[in-house]
Amino acid sequence: MPNTKTAVPFSSTPEQMKALDAVIAKHKGQAGATMPVLQEAQEIFGYLPEEVQLIVAEGLGLSLSEVYGVVSFYTQFSVNPKGQKQIAVCMGTACYVKGAKEILEKIEKIVGCKAGGITPDGMFSIDATRCIGACGLAPVITIDGDVYGRLELDQIDGILAKYMK
Repeated sequence: MPNTKTAVPFSSTPEQMKALDAVIAKHKGQAGATMPVLQEAQEIFGYLPEEVQLIVAEGLGLSLSEVYGVVSFYTQFSVNPKGQKQIAVCMGTACYVKGAKEILEKIEKIVGCKAGGITPDGMFSIDATRCIGACGLAPVITIDGDVYGRLELDQIDGILAKYMK
């Protein structure tokens, strides 16, 4: 299994652990329990670090590699924490052709982390995503659900400045 450790160490609250235990207990013994448990665990923690995967595996009587196989197969799951401000850059064909790669590189430089990562202070995370279905607005980014389309490189500084306050 690849190293899924990040610069931001995993931490949890007693409430989160209690909620995870309740989710596992609710689904234990059910056929196909892995997906709903992982979905609910990600809702609780915001992502699925190795520590959470191990608890899920033990709770459901599975191996860690079985759980990791599910987590790594489905794009809905993240093994990396998300920042307080979440930036997604669409890398679908229409966006890519219209300059999404250069936009992503500029965002990475300004924010100070690479796609798939999180800044050391936990403020920002960046994801290069598949098509988000806004091809008519290409290239497109989203920041905390706010959509910015028909982007030019010279707009990126101003857009990010709103979130850096």
